[in-house]
Amino acid sequence: MNFMTSVLAQAEQIVHPEVGWFALSPMIVMVAGALVLMVAGALTPQWPKGLYAAASATIAGAAAVLAMVNWDDISDEGTSTLVAGAIAFDTFAMISTITIAVAVVLVSMLTDNAIRNTPNDGPEVYALYLVAAVGGIVMASANDLIVLFLGLETLSLALYVLAASNRRSDESAESGLKYFILGGFASAFFLYGIALVYGAVGSTNINEMVQALSLGFDENNDALALAGVALMMVGLGFKVAAAPFHVWTPDVYQGAPTQVTAFMASVGKTAAFGAIIRVLIVALPFYRDDWRPIIWVLAVLSLVIGSVLAVVQDNVKRMLAYSSVSHAGFLLVGVEAAAHTAGESNPGAGLPEVALYLLLYSVLVIGSFGVVTVITMQNGNDSSLSSFKGLAKRRPTLAIAFTVFLLAQAGVPFTSGFVAKFGVIQAAVEERSYAIAIIAMVSAVIAAFLYLRIMISMWLHDADEDAPTVSVPLSAALAIGSAAIFTIVVGLVPGWLIDATQTVTELAN
Repeated sequence: MNFMTSVLAQAEQIVHPEVGWFALSPMIVMVAGALVLMVAGALTPQWPKGLYAAASATIAGAAAVLAMVNWDDISDEGTSTLVAGAIAFDTFAMISTITIAVAVVLVSMLTDNAIRNTPNDGPEVYALYLVAAVGGIVMASANDLIVLFLGLETLSLALYVLAASNRRSDESAESGLKYFILGGFASAFFLYGIALVYGAVGSTNINEMVQALSLGFDENNDALALAGVALMMVGLGFKVAAAPFHVWTPDVYQGAPTQVTAFMASVGKTAAFGAIIRVLIVALPFYRDDWRPIIWVLAVLSLVIGSVLAVVQDNVKRMLAYSSVSHAGFLLVGVEAAAHTAGESNPGAGLPEVALYLLLYSVLVIGSFGVVTVITMQNGNDSSLSSFKGLAKRRPTLAIAFTVFLLAQAGVPFTSGFVAKFGVIQAAVEERSYAIAIIAMVSAVIAAFLYLRIMISMWLHDADEDAPTVSVPLSAALAIGSAAIFTIVVGLVPGWLIDATQTVTELAN
């Protein structure tokens, strides 16, 4: 009896952290939705065609709406942390959540017809999208390095399975295996880096790390922390597909199902850059003079290698894979600009421009791969440049949409891509990083040739005699059309979105 009384007394003394259920509602909705999809899909007969995709898109859309409501609450009440300081509740977390949720909506619509009447036609793929999205949101919202690593692994494991999800394709299995092996190495680097930083600072909580680093410590701990920072940057460099850690990207992008490639290019990049912001800008501003030159080098290598190697490819998926490396370079230009004022009261323009770029790039890259999905789905999974010949005559509306996306990726004015690229280059110029700004502009010119090659193939070449007719399923047409309209509208009227992203500088601490 005395023992039970003692146990109950100790239990009453336990202080449970405040959870903030509504603040966490976007993640809760996605987790619950994934579980419902899996359980209901297992216990019920095959759902009507398109219902799995509709359920996934609805769940992600609800999460996006809840994130907008939370954004409004943050604007009124300020930033904070949740679950004993493990999760940051700020506008950067919310815009990352919205970006990831919108990506899930669009990719779910693309996936419906791509896997219809195949062995994958079930709830599993959509549940994996939602689980990966939760992992990505955790990465962008983490206020603790261990929590960030859990989000990283949740996202990565889901992506490994998705990359290999086409069981009828040897290329899909190969891409999943390559991604898994190289991703495991990258995760190991990142985790070892966390361990070294913890050994130097004594905590993995970002707020506590900032406080400890502001007090300073001896040279041995300083060297240990720098080694940890270097290892974490290797892991994150892999996740964002920055050169020279991009070697997995072309093979995985080409081999994975095209709709999964769209998901990796959007959600994966958003989550990884969210993690870079949390680790470097928020947690380690006192080391900015040490890690900023590394970001500068990674940005230049990504810009040059991505642009040059994309031009010499003959497969459109590989072209877009190297293009994503180049876009990672542009994003790193924004991170480098943000590094100049990391930890200061005036955060500068780099951080808002990175958040804006991620949102705009996610939409246009999903639209780009959406067109490729439609073409490959009806062309025996052939994504070579020749399969796009004469697309303007076979399906002019699809060619127009693809042209919009390609022009946006090239950074042509009056498209969202121009707004994104101009923003990060302007941020670099404001911080007097003239060299990297010039390199970014030159690489944009080089990459324009890549997009021009695809447009010439669509508009100026005749289709082969045996080229199949191109029909666009309704759900894919809605996804591609929505992305194209958004790309044009933001290019013509960007002010409202630029103003919205200016608030992401108020980070939780």
